[in-house]
Amino acid sequence: MTATAPLRVALVGYGLAGSVFHAPLIAATEGLVLDTVVTSNEERRAEARAAYPEVAFAASPDELWERAGELDLVVIASPNKTHVSLATAALKAGLPVVVDKPIAGTAAEARELAALAKERGLLLSVFQNRRWDNDFRTLAALIADGELGDVQRFESRFERWRPHPKGGWRESGDPEEIGGLLYDLGSHVVDQALVLFGPAVQVYAESDVRRPGAAADDDTFIAITHVNGVRSHLYVSATTAQLGPRFRVLGSTAGYVKYGLDPQEAALREGRRPGAGSEPWGEEVETLWGRIGSGESPLTGGGTPVRTLPGDYPAYYAAVTAALRGTGGNPVTALQAAAALDVLEAARRSAREGTAVTLPATPSGEELHTS
Repeated sequence: MTATAPLRVALVGYGLAGSVFHAPLIAATEGLVLDTVVTSNEERRAEARAAYPEVAFAASPDELWERAGELDLVVIASPNKTHVSLATAALKAGLPVVVDKPIAGTAAEARELAALAKERGLLLSVFQNRRWDNDFRTLAALIADGELGDVQRFESRFERWRPHPKGGWRESGDPEEIGGLLYDLGSHVVDQALVLFGPAVQVYAESDVRRPGAAADDDTFIAITHVNGVRSHLYVSATTAQLGPRFRVLGSTAGYVKYGLDPQEAALREGRRPGAGSEPWGEEVETLWGRIGSGESPLTGGGTPVRTLPGDYPAYYAAVTAALRGTGGNPVTALQAAAALDVLEAARRSAREGTAVTLPATPSGEELHTS
């Protein structure tokens, strides 16, 4: 590939992840072109063709490995249980890879993929898009600027009210599917906690299946004690009739409370695209800004509003492009994803056994999230 030619991307899967997140962000990224979509579903092919008229199609990933020389990146947005096998095949075919979260069902599998990518000299990146949420970017800036003092407790909620299961593999109780909220939304909130506050030393969790007809966890709580002493309390739920704050962060000098979800997913679902239209991407209305202060609830007027930084999902694929061209680093490594999977595996064990789980020291040489 030349320095000016667009990088040709193949997208495996055109369900929710592929159609709502990956395809639009790939198409909006300068230097990338959506070359091929892998799906055998005729309805999804029609949807993809309508949105991206120039795209080619493949019925199976095997067709990609046969023409690996024509491609520059494979994005895996297929069901969770296929992530490891497809990432392995892509790397062995000589192709750089982006894998949707969770990269694997276990930390050991994630580390094996990281080793394979390193051996082949190929990029392996994990799509942890919530690092570019508006509220997370704002909180990270507040912490970096010392606005909260020393953070002591981090409360993070990703809650929904979906009293009736929708079915499908994401709600399957089959362990091979890697379904349930612990590995779905839990992958996001755990990753964010580790990015902000570094490695975990102890994990406690409570995980329940509450909805009639549900087969996988739909109401889960995770408590992390970080090496630096910060405690993270993380909630993921589909059964929350009254939603709590997205973030409640308590420091030695001030706290920050923020309600509401980042608007980018809703915008993508509605068909909006980064860089298109007159409205700025990822901006939030002032009434939803979080508040910083001490001694009083933000719901009774306490604290000062803090402008929410714009959400920036496009930054992920811009960083991937730079990494492929040798002008930037991998935005989310497989070893970072493995550290989050260590926590998720410990949480599953804790919930099953009803006890806190102490994590071993991070193996020598691994990359760590930085606070």
